[in-house]
Amino acid sequence: MLGLMQHQPLLISAMIEHAARHHHDGEIVSRRVEGDIHRYTYTELAERSRQVANALDASSIAQGDRVATLAWNGYRHMELYFGVSGSGRVLHTINPRLHPEQIAWIINHAEDVVLCFDTSFLPLIEAVHAKCPGVKHWVALCDADKLPADTSIPNLLSYEAWIGPHSTQYQWPVLDENTASSMCYTSGTTGNPKAALYSHRSTALHAYGAAMPDVMCLSATDAVLPVVPMFHVNAWGLPYAAAITGAKVVFPGPAMDGKSIYELVEAEGVTMAAGVPTIWQMLLGYMLPNNLRFSTLNRTVIGGAACPPAMIKTFEDVLKVKVLHAWGMTEMSPLGTLGKLKNKQLKLSEAEQQKILEKQGRTVYGVDMKIVDEQGKELPWDGKTYGDLLVHGPWTIAKYYKQEGKDPLVYDAQGIGWFPTGDVATIDSDGFMQITDRSKDVIKSGGEWISSIDIENIAMAHPSVALAASIGVPHPKWDERPIVVVALKPEQLLTREELLAFYEGKLAKWQIPDDVVFVDSIPLGATGKLLKTRVREMLSDYKLPTA
Repeated sequence: MLGLMQHQPLLISAMIEHAARHHHDGEIVSRRVEGDIHRYTYTELAERSRQVANALDASSIAQGDRVATLAWNGYRHMELYFGVSGSGRVLHTINPRLHPEQIAWIINHAEDVVLCFDTSFLPLIEAVHAKCPGVKHWVALCDADKLPADTSIPNLLSYEAWIGPHSTQYQWPVLDENTASSMCYTSGTTGNPKAALYSHRSTALHAYGAAMPDVMCLSATDAVLPVVPMFHVNAWGLPYAAAITGAKVVFPGPAMDGKSIYELVEAEGVTMAAGVPTIWQMLLGYMLPNNLRFSTLNRTVIGGAACPPAMIKTFEDVLKVKVLHAWGMTEMSPLGTLGKLKNKQLKLSEAEQQKILEKQGRTVYGVDMKIVDEQGKELPWDGKTYGDLLVHGPWTIAKYYKQEGKDPLVYDAQGIGWFPTGDVATIDSDGFMQITDRSKDVIKSGGEWISSIDIENIAMAHPSVALAASIGVPHPKWDERPIVVVALKPEQLLTREELLAFYEGKLAKWQIPDDVVFVDSIPLGATGKLLKTRVREMLSDYKLPTA
């Protein structure tokens, strides 16, 4: 027997129409690339999102075509979130921190046909556009009179001139809710990056999950500051979650320094902010010496990298801001767990509660997880036993875009596919998960992934290098920084400075290792693989010069 309920597919277009109808005067505030503050309402956001959809129709962009962005957090970027996906196209957000060669490869692999970019990224666009022949329209996110005049990009369009002539009315297509809505590339730990391709259904369910009380607890009383970039897993779903709850949204634009963020929080009455530890470290570095405090901010979601306990303590004890420790990944849209206490834990001492909240937290409904041993056997939730962390749920990927690589899932006896996260973790009896290590050798710096293999391959390309291994070492600001351990060929000479200079132009600056350690030999396993665990043991007393 089937239920007798109305059928309405879960679509991104419904989110913005809900916001416009029920939270019409809710504010969207943005610091623009131009430096000024822009503000308007959900009604205007919806109207301009419809103009985007009409512009795409007029440009003969087919449903399913990819529309890319290289942009900061701002109102125009949010319009693209709804106008592109809502009209049946696929929004592809690109990380501008990648090296131009990586960006060009990603654009071509995604087969983007439109690319919208903030003018501050013009030099990056000029470096890649000739290598991306599939892009038919290059659109600068600016007014017509701010369009760069001296540029090598042919037929460059102004965003306002592109959408301006079009109607603010649009009949959103009724799509299958499993239609692709957006895509985000991982940083690629082995070979080229892979893309997670999200659907309308997965995005809508993720937005519901993010807004729940034991997650971000969003409501129409909130003013939300997504410092986490919109080019990084859809700003953790905050633009969508804000729309369905009617929360005020405050975008920082390109001004990501501590002073600018603090002033924006205070000026706009921000109640909740989300970002990686590196950003909050800069914020604390500005506030504490100046003896500043927040007047409205009451909670912050910190993820992307493990939040140092000292940072949690400073936020809560000094600034009176609750820290919500979160964990997830691109393949999970990204939310997986968030740290909030259970009722019974309210009776514990402050120190005991703090110890729990330093973990990565409990699963959001919509995510299941387990830890397994090398044979795939599920391990106990005792808070001590650690194993490979697997996840499953409606906003976790089943395959990568274009099926790059083998089937990523691990199947259990019931045939259920679990995604291996590449993390090693423990889970306690109350369901609180804690990452203890990474089974991959990827390095995480400032919330961004760095491929150790890319670093090793470049070092190995140097004529004096026999073998190279890259590992991450602790850094007080960036969580981890990469170093490269090198064994030279016989009778070869090479200095630290010479090898680091060899990386220039081959990786983004922030991906280049901080140091070179020369050794006589690098331990190898029986199959010739680098033994990273042994390399780490060799360097157990090593301290970064930059730390």
